[in-house]
Amino acid sequence: MIAKRAQEIEPFAVMEVMERAQQLEAQGEHLIHLEVGEPDFATPPCIQEAMARALKDGMTGYTHSLGLLPLREAIAEHYHAKYGVDVSPDRIVVTAGTSPAMWMMFAALLEAGDEVIVSNPHYACYPNFIRFCGGEMVCVDVAEEDGFQFRPEAVKARIGARTKAILINSPANPTGALLSRERMAALAGLGPLVLSDEIYHGLVYEGREHSILEFSDRAVVFNGFSKAFAMTGWRLGYIIVPPDLIRPLQKMHQNFFISANAFVQAAGIAALREALPDSERMRRGYDERRRFIVPGLRRLGFGVATEPNGAFYVFANAKRFGADSYRFAFELLERAKVCVSPGIAFGTNGEGFLRFSYASSLENLGEALARLERYLTAR
Repeated sequence: MIAKRAQEIEPFAVMEVMERAQQLEAQGEHLIHLEVGEPDFATPPCIQEAMARALKDGMTGYTHSLGLLPLREAIAEHYHAKYGVDVSPDRIVVTAGTSPAMWMMFAALLEAGDEVIVSNPHYACYPNFIRFCGGEMVCVDVAEEDGFQFRPEAVKARIGARTKAILINSPANPTGALLSRERMAALAGLGPLVLSDEIYHGLVYEGREHSILEFSDRAVVFNGFSKAFAMTGWRLGYIIVPPDLIRPLQKMHQNFFISANAFVQAAGIAALREALPDSERMRRGYDERRRFIVPGLRRLGFGVATEPNGAFYVFANAKRFGADSYRFAFELLERAKVCVSPGIAFGTNGEGFLRFSYASSLENLGEALARLERYLTAR
């Protein structure tokens, strides 16, 4: 028998789009991929070289369950240099991507029926992490006309006796929204533990990103190397937690994951200490693409009320083309040969929207806009 939690887990619609696209590509079709949030830049050479050296030096065994101390020290130094916060390396667990970190945190925090407040729309996998660990997700709508910003007063109204945490994501997937300093500070002061997904830090185009640790020590940070350093397949992330949470997480990590890969951790040290100029170069490239695709989508009739100022997504209003975003996304896939993500994948408040990833070349973005224009004109 299959467990109920495995039967009830929702599919990841973004991957369903990509997998259908791969079927068509196997039949000889040429598609433009704007559905997946994956950098198209190569991992910087200094990171690749560090991994090669680590392999040559025989770094192929287990490491400390918290992660290599030099990497945890580099993470702590990075947070001090960028955000002015003091983080002990002993409060950091290095993981194989941020997803294991999220699963462990929700497993450590939640009893059956406990609640986590999340924005709507939100990253598509958040509900599955929370529900798989026995929790309940309490959604707070964020509005297009408000730049998809979490409103602290709306969050406060949803806090109840079973609220264990508030989950924030800034810059956000799928909207590209960047929480203001004032709103982040207000959220930190509401009482529940704030869990801050900071995976898109380093990819901000207007304003400056803030870490939740600037406003509270009673907070949790999820971060990693996938986005800012073009290391998605390397699977390297980390979690920063208050002191009382480190031992429970360490025991879970020991039992379920043992440790992140040693040679990949060595590459992470190089990322933080040598590759920041490469990360900045990629950020400028994404910004150029952002400034290209947003007016292009508006010209085609998609609504972009507030320009995204972080990550590499445009969450565009497509309601003039139909109310069913899942159906419309697959229509564009099959007929326009452009892959995009349906807004409904990111929560009920995302229905009628499409997420366009601009983690693709200007040439591909230009071709995608041309294909969309031809199809929508003839539709």
